[in-house]
Amino acid sequence: MFKFTLPKHIAMPQKKDQLVVPDEIISSKIYLIRNKKVILDQDIAKLYDVETRVLKQAVKRNIERFPEDFMFELTKKEFEILRSQFVTSSWGGLRYIPMAFTEQGVAMLSSVLRSGKAIMVNIQIMRVFTKVREMLVDNLSIRLEIEEIKKQLSNQDKNIELVFSYLDELIEKQENPQPRKAIGFKIPGKQDK
Repeated sequence: MFKFTLPKHIAMPQKKDQLVVPDEIISSKIYLIRNKKVILDQDIAKLYDVETRVLKQAVKRNIERFPEDFMFELTKKEFEILRSQFVTSSWGGLRYIPMAFTEQGVAMLSSVLRSGKAIMVNIQIMRVFTKVREMLVDNLSIRLEIEEIKKQLSNQDKNIELVFSYLDELIEKQENPQPRKAIGFKIPGKQDK
């Protein structure tokens, strides 16, 4: 499980009247579970200012809108791992297994929960998901560039080694010259002068 946080310089400027919840708070609620960026039901409920049970009921009444790639329940093992990351009592001692909503699931929630705050927070959540995706893409491209530089340096090291090997051979030949053979034909009966 991995938690996302956005650097301050990436935060999208917003008008004061549009800012319902700071982006940093939303980004701190995004986890990487099953290689998907998700927000847990209790965190969405807090952001939307509704009870978790109300959110879960709305989802269960409209379950056909939430396929596996939009929302899934954590397994008991995933839940235990996640719960072990929250040692403090602020986790609230949950006894139920939470639902995890992907970016598409959060978007679908806007059709299920229609309060004004839910709509505003939903827009912010979608923007934060977009920023996280952009940050990951930027991070990936930087990693690929670093790998390319490493390859080039590795190749240059091999080329430099080869050049030094040739130089060593040349120096050795100059220090230990081989006797030169005479060029031409030897005519029988004539002696060398």
